[in-house]
Amino acid sequence: MNPSALQFHVLGPVAFVSIGSLAVLLGEVFLSRKVDPGDKEVAEARIGSLLAAISTVSLLLAIYAAGFAFFHGTSAAFNPGNPMLSLDPLSSFAMMLVGVGALLSVWLSITYLPALHINHGEYYALLLLATAGMFVMISSVNMIAVFMGLELMSIPIYALAGFNRGNLRSNESGLKYFIIGTFASAILLYGMALLYGATGHTDFAGIRAAFDPSSPLAVAGLVLVVVGFAFKISSVPFHQWTPDVYEGAPTSVTAFMSVTVKTSAFVILLRFLTLALPEVGDDLNAVFWVLAALSMVVGNFMAIIQTNVKRLLAYSSIAHAGYLLVGFVAGTEEARAAVLFYLMIYMFMNLGAFGVVVALAQGGRESDRIDDFAGLAQRRPGLAALMTLFMLALAGIPGTAGFMGKFYIFSAAVQAGYIWLAILGVLTSVVSVYYYLRVPVAMYMSDDTEEEPAEASSSELVVLGLCALAVIYFGLFPNHDPLFDALRLLDLAGTAIAQVP
Repeated sequence: MNPSALQFHVLGPVAFVSIGSLAVLLGEVFLSRKVDPGDKEVAEARIGSLLAAISTVSLLLAIYAAGFAFFHGTSAAFNPGNPMLSLDPLSSFAMMLVGVGALLSVWLSITYLPALHINHGEYYALLLLATAGMFVMISSVNMIAVFMGLELMSIPIYALAGFNRGNLRSNESGLKYFIIGTFASAILLYGMALLYGATGHTDFAGIRAAFDPSSPLAVAGLVLVVVGFAFKISSVPFHQWTPDVYEGAPTSVTAFMSVTVKTSAFVILLRFLTLALPEVGDDLNAVFWVLAALSMVVGNFMAIIQTNVKRLLAYSSIAHAGYLLVGFVAGTEEARAAVLFYLMIYMFMNLGAFGVVVALAQGGRESDRIDDFAGLAQRRPGLAALMTLFMLALAGIPGTAGFMGKFYIFSAAVQAGYIWLAILGVLTSVVSVYYYLRVPVAMYMSDDTEEEPAEASSSELVVLGLCALAVIYFGLFPNHDPLFDALRLLDLAGTAIAQVP
């Protein structure tokens, strides 16, 4: 291997967050030595804010590196002679999304961690390491690199899910996610091994060239790989872990997982289907059809009976995975662009909803039950209005970005001939309006509770404001931008898809 042929700029986004995680760990060690035992709580809060600032800088640099590559049309492999990682429009676009999701999650954590008395510096290091794993997975063009990125992403998130060590629900969340995540990784790895045995290749291009749809070994490997990814995207019937993990994990971690892990898993599945597989016929489409239908039906109907907002949003996440899979069933370039657009707007809707739950946490406890939102409009009208906006957007009410996301997905399905699947998506979206509106009903039509919620911090307000602005703005101007021509989201998603080899 000739070192001069290596394209080191391909590793730019990964390098920035990796260096940031090391800086956070070293920073906590050196700063903690200077803590005055009599002023420990204040000192920990200051250290936490400083570590959050380091994380912010590293994520901003990573987002800038990915954005620079995307808007300049960069398409390069780290080692052209043996490509493992590729910085192309799709990977750089997805890294921007994941980077923004991680950045907003960091800002949500600044005051949330002290409120729950879990303000430990390794939190930010774990979050950055998980983000680095997502970047590796997103940019992978080789199954070995996919698995490396998957494990680098998963192991820190197992720890983050159980980060509230004094809370039994958080312990249960971390343990369940570890066991089921390890099981899913084993299935995925076995599928990769079978594909290697059937094709003699681990790189996507080699698998595509040698894949034989009539080979039982190749088909078995493909099925196991799809099942492994189905666990990661929380698709029915591989969704059982999602509600318990979302409920038990600290809310800032749940917010981070709900948008970044989903985005990473969907993007690498899209890359795998596009780059590693030839036309395999209607059988794979039938599998995605069933997964999409089951996810939309089970996710929406199970959300109806939930009394915990985090569990409600977990089943909502399962339903949204079903909507996204509709785009995979359609399989056209327009449908795949609609999937990327949906992932963008879903990030703002879901982070905003979880951000309100974060803002209500105080006194070492979460306020995550629907009853905790009773009368919130009287005590905190601003938070109530924001939560209502995010619930309406998740339901797909016209005028919000959520409506436009579903419109593009279902339109692509209709154009591809999957009319009944689109109809099922619309009907289940109508069902979702009922449970999404339960939260605004509790806030505006229930009696006020005696407990006064804590004031939202400036960082939380920034996140909620940005999410609300994105939900409204991109609901009105999804692809016709009167202010910033570069923010035509659907065009950007189309560019990312169109330039995939």
